[in-house]
Amino acid sequence: MAEADRLLGGYDPNAGYSAHAAGRPKHNPVPSLLRALLSEHLDPGYAAAAAKRDGSAAAPKDGRARAFGWLWQALAATLVAAVFAAAVAQARSVAPGVRAAQQLLVASVRSTQAAASRLAQQRSVLSAKVDDVQRLALADDAEGQRLLTRLDALSLAAASTPVIGPGLTVTVTDPGVGPNLSDASKQRVNGSQQIILDRDLQLVVNSLWASDAEAISVDGARIGPNVTIRQAGGAILVDNNPTTSPYTILAVGPPHAMQDAFDRSPGLHRLRLLEVSYGVGVSVNAADGLALPAGAIRDVKFAKQIGP
Repeated sequence: MAEADRLLGGYDPNAGYSAHAAGRPKHNPVPSLLRALLSEHLDPGYAAAAAKRDGSAAAPKDGRARAFGWLWQALAATLVAAVFAAAVAQARSVAPGVRAAQQLLVASVRSTQAAASRLAQQRSVLSAKVDDVQRLALADDAEGQRLLTRLDALSLAAASTPVIGPGLTVTVTDPGVGPNLSDASKQRVNGSQQIILDRDLQLVVNSLWASDAEAISVDGARIGPNVTIRQAGGAILVDNNPTTSPYTILAVGPPHAMQDAFDRSPGLHRLRLLEVSYGVGVSVNAADGLALPAGAIRDVKFAKQIGP
């Protein structure tokens, strides 16, 4: 302020000329949230911590600190090596025991399988003897003969006796390995294309029953009341026995009438669809002298007849 202005009592002659700018709002620069999200990816606290860490790393370490660092690294390496050495030593020590246990289990399984086969053969021989004695005892009079006829019909339905006669042979073969099969869910076994599943064989067997088949077997297993066809991982189990392609289904009955009915059945239509879509091999032939074994006889605790 000039000396003349001070003499006038502090009055500034220019006072009030810029009074209109006093009430203007002040614009404080505020950063854009979207720009900050796109450009500043790290929180400032992370940047400060990284800068502090870089500064401490850049600071020269004395020899004692470096020695301690090397010592801890050596101790860590020694500990890791000791753990690996102990693991290797333990694996080598238990390996002979594991191999011995595996060999023992394999021998036990083979022995049990052989014993089961011998018992099954013995059961078949004894069952045949019982059947012969039963027939000799009942064949003397008319009442016994009527009872034998009834027993023969029931044994055929129960698949408890072997059957020989004309019928149909249905052979189903999975395709070989091919790169053009795109349905990966059908690949059940590594290195092969398993297209045929348990439900396909079930449909074929049911279609043969509907075509007036009197007895059916799948790969040598007689189909009876207690026999199932089911999937177990990559294998198909028929009466709990694994079976693989080609699947041979034998059906005893009137061959020509069966073939005419089976040609119109949903089972053969399903196989023809798989044949066209995936290259499954399907063969249906009439044959004479088909031999079907007796099915497994199991104790039945409860049964209910359905139909006539």
